[in-house]
Amino acid sequence: MNILIPWTVKSKILVKSEEGTNLTYGCFPEKRPIQNYLRNGIINLDKPPGPTSHEVVAWVKRILKIERAGHGGTLEA
Repeated sequence: MNILIPWTVKSKILVKSEEGTNLTYGCFPEKRPIQNYLRNGIINLDKPPGPTSHEVVAWVKRILKIERAGHGGTLEA
């Protein structure tokens, strides 16, 4: 009986079709300006004990020089 160990199995990528990127509708992630990430992004933040969620949001807004920011859910441990 042959038992295959998962890390010894060679796998291959199956490509059904190749498509190009229309740069009219965006850009490659590695070439995306930081402003786009800030405008449409999420920051995963591990809030330290002590400051309130409201204070941390205010700090983020001041540090990143943005007008709008908020938090989803609780930032408490």
